[in-house]
Amino acid sequence: MTTMTDTSNAARFREFKMPDVGEGLTEAEILKWYVQPGDTVTDGQVVCEVETAKAAVELPIPFDGVVHELRFPEGTTVDVGQVIIAVDVAPGSGDAAPAAAPAPVAQPEPEPEAPKGRQPVLVGYGVAESSTKRRARKGTAASVPAAAAAIQGEMNGHGAVVPESRPLAKPPVRKLAKDLGIDLATVVPTGEGGIITREDVHAAAKPVPAQAPAPIAAAPVAAEAATETPAPAVVTTVGARETRIPVKGVRKAIAQAMVGSAFTAPHVTEFVTVDVTRTMKLVAELKEDKDMAGVRVNPLLIIAKALLVAIKRNPEVNAAWDEANQEIVQKHYVNLGIAAATPRGLIVPNIKDAHEQTLPQLAASLGELVSTAREGKTSPAAMAGGTVTITNVGVFGVDTGTPILNPGESAILAVGAIKLQPWVHKGKVKPRQVTTLALSFDHRLVDGELGSKVLADVAAILEQPKRLITWA
Repeated sequence: MTTMTDTSNAARFREFKMPDVGEGLTEAEILKWYVQPGDTVTDGQVVCEVETAKAAVELPIPFDGVVHELRFPEGTTVDVGQVIIAVDVAPGSGDAAPAAAPAPVAQPEPEPEAPKGRQPVLVGYGVAESSTKRRARKGTAASVPAAAAAIQGEMNGHGAVVPESRPLAKPPVRKLAKDLGIDLATVVPTGEGGIITREDVHAAAKPVPAQAPAPIAAAPVAAEAATETPAPAVVTTVGARETRIPVKGVRKAIAQAMVGSAFTAPHVTEFVTVDVTRTMKLVAELKEDKDMAGVRVNPLLIIAKALLVAIKRNPEVNAAWDEANQEIVQKHYVNLGIAAATPRGLIVPNIKDAHEQTLPQLAASLGELVSTAREGKTSPAAMAGGTVTITNVGVFGVDTGTPILNPGESAILAVGAIKLQPWVHKGKVKPRQVTTLALSFDHRLVDGELGSKVLADVAAILEQPKRLITWA
């Protein structure tokens, strides 16, 4: 009979695992839950928002039912394949006793519980209240009073789940404690879910123990404040002269991509300063053109079109290096990447088949790309498959730079600030609109001559925009 009950419970409760929402991504952070235990969900309903290495993605659930349990709080980084939510797909069948049986299911399976010991510390995504309620159901019948200290409540909850009472800490934190000679059993955790953080270890290693209780006493207050007003994922120590920020999400992806690119592709960067006065006049005229109504017209639009024409004139630059097969892959399409600074960090979505778009179409694509990036809604697919990229550092008042290639691409064009400068024009020094362009390229597949031709063509078009017609 026990076997039949267990089987019916297993069929009644369905689990939804963290999917791979990108290309080979291994983890994602839960940014926000849109449902809570007891809520009814339907097939295709979005239940949470997660952040992958570079994009925020909403996850729909693939079945109907009533939310039974949220396995992880907001702010937790979860590996792909881990269960994040359990749903009662037959809420009307059976009595309440089997429905409250996730504890027997979870206890003999240490795997789902172990990741909770690896949750990153994200002060600002505190969900101490919901976390306490969930652990009260998993643990013994005795509940933790709402007024009890958050840390003690979490420690009690973990004590029921982990019989050996092993201190909860990430592997890097354990290594740090070992290096400093600190026994983790003597360290009081301040992290979400009773996790010991680096700051806890450093605090325990301080020679003046009198100041150690200060962070402990402040932790519940900080957790309450964070629940009301979410803040960035920054971990600090009271009175410290340094702030440590976990490397994760977008920042982690940027670091890995830039290191991989810088130490794989031999970069060469060339520069040219060009008079773009005529381009600026063209931009002003296009803004008044009825065919461009409803789309944003700016210098970046003309620069993007100029780069597309330059690639058409020099197609060999649009290629990729295949190290595994020792081949140069010529691309007969242009997926134009646009580097965008967002609140979560730098991302590079691209416009698919940009070479086939007319100027109004390109303007619309640029506008949609930028607005989607700023809203944090860029999908992983939108950032995959780029061939060349433009980065506009001029918006920050910078003259130029030496951009690093986006991994897998052959070239990246940096555009500097457009400034009024003295310039020799028709034999006389006049104030003209001037900017500096910088083109970085992979010297394994782009020779200096080819790179110089591409950069010179872009500059020539910006100096004489009519070449968009004569060269296209």
